[in-house]
Amino acid sequence: MNGPRRIGQAVPEVAGKALGKRGLAFGALINDWPSIVGHQLSLRTAPDKLSFPRGKREDAVLHIRAMGAIALELQHLEPQIVERINSFFGYRAVAKIKLIHAAPISSPTPVVRPRTLTMDEELSVMTTTAAIEDEDLRATLERFGRSLLARPAAKPGPRPVPKLPQKR
Repeated sequence: MNGPRRIGQAVPEVAGKALGKRGLAFGALINDWPSIVGHQLSLRTAPDKLSFPRGKREDAVLHIRAMGAIALELQHLEPQIVERINSFFGYRAVAKIKLIHAAPISSPTPVVRPRTLTMDEELSVMTTTAAIEDEDLRATLERFGRSLLARPAAKPGPRPVPKLPQKR
């Protein structure tokens, strides 16, 4: 099919390639991990692998990365976590959890809310884009300008000095 496609049609194709044998179910689990297990638990744990029995798409073993005392807590919470995961999928996708003694690969970054602009900043955006005749382009550039100005300031401190290439 040539021409535009709905994004929902392209996601399985693209995500399937990115996730490989892990599949879309694992991708959904990674994406929604904080809402499944809770924010605090998601900061210290991460799903690592979802292993289904051969030829089946249910009763999987979920491998979870966790370190230290949180692993003990996960053992106690296993029935609740399995129940939450299965209610997330809508069927008995996971039968049990296996813990892997390792730190989560990546910790989620906190969502940074943009600050509100001052009147001077808002006026600056409006005057900078006022000469643009195309209304859609002007509106887009205004949104872009506001988003740039609303970003939180960089943390103070020494900036790394870039290394210059060595002459030979």
